[in-house]
Amino acid sequence: PHWVALNPIGPDRVSVNGIVMHNISLETRALDDYSRFKEAIWRNMHHLEKTPINPKHLMGFGRYNWTCCEKMLNLHVENGFDLFYIHDFQQLPIGAMLGPNVHTIFRWHIPFDSRIKTSWLRFIVKYMGDYDAVIMSCKKYIEELKKSGFKGKAYQIYPHLDEARYLKPSKNIVNAFCEKFGIKDDEKIILVVGRIVPVKGQDTVVKALPRILKRFPDAKLVFAGNGSFSGSVKGGLGLMKTPIWKGILEYLTKDLDVENNVVFTGYLPQEELNAAYERADLTVFPSLKDGFGLVAVESWLHKKTCIISRGAGISELVKEGENGLMFTPKKHVELSEKIMYLLSKPEAGHRMGEKGFETAKNCSLKNGVKSVSNVFSEVVENV
Repeated sequence: PHWVALNPIGPDRVSVNGIVMHNISLETRALDDYSRFKEAIWRNMHHLEKTPINPKHLMGFGRYNWTCCEKMLNLHVENGFDLFYIHDFQQLPIGAMLGPNVHTIFRWHIPFDSRIKTSWLRFIVKYMGDYDAVIMSCKKYIEELKKSGFKGKAYQIYPHLDEARYLKPSKNIVNAFCEKFGIKDDEKIILVVGRIVPVKGQDTVVKALPRILKRFPDAKLVFAGNGSFSGSVKGGLGLMKTPIWKGILEYLTKDLDVENNVVFTGYLPQEELNAAYERADLTVFPSLKDGFGLVAVESWLHKKTCIISRGAGISELVKEGENGLMFTPKKHVELSEKIMYLLSKPEAGHRMGEKGFETAKNCSLKNGVKSVSNVFSEVVENV
């Protein structure tokens, strides 16, 4: 297989475990316009803004997509691919650019809501129609896609991960993690895993903490995660989301006088991430709006109860009080009540964690590969 993606500082071609990666770069002005356009799509789909399509930024977006498409077509001449599998909105127009004589499948990873600005909805749905099939993460996104007037083939497949990476760590590894980040044996750990960006809603958990500490003064909030490709200055798009948002969160912890009960770990390697889950009493996924939310699945694989925002796609897998709890995005009082309930009733958390472990099978690597392979076969054989 060949993989074509944006990487401004990477070598043109890299081969890893049989996968050949082709890194795409753009001149500075086109890269800036591309970055602004793709951020506009992302922000509109997450209901963070309602802005019109900017023609200048669209030029950069088109330049990036054509650069990728040109590379793909050249590789197709050399290799004769059976299928092009295009991931997410950054490469949305490529289905049209590749033309009608190749098989194409598009996978949409972010939320889909037909209530966005009409110009954006038409733009997105028109380009989706140029693919032989579209894969969405959640059932509700399929419903919204159909409401938007989409007439093509659409499949729902939950995102998946490799369960083998989320193994129970040894006591020594957990102890080393706790020592590194100053976590005491008697503290009750509320774990939040995810990129440090505003849409992830970490501020809601910070705002919930003062009420929690009045009842559970030994509670500690642990944020695990760093930034994103878009926010990376070195090698990314340099949009500076993470440093600004982390600063806001740190200011908020001081303003609410809870800074001694909050830890920012930054990026964690897999072994330490597993230790964080193992040490946690519960986890929270507070996103304002999220395409899915695999970190909730990670929590379930460690049999930890996750309190999940109703704005996350994965919320459709949650049965309240059975395999988890839910809360309304931004509602920190509601969230604090859910957290205090679990801290006061660990047996309920244990029971929901066990049920969550079973729910996680919906997102297993085996099921995911089987479902995607079935779509591949159907498209290649029937189109």
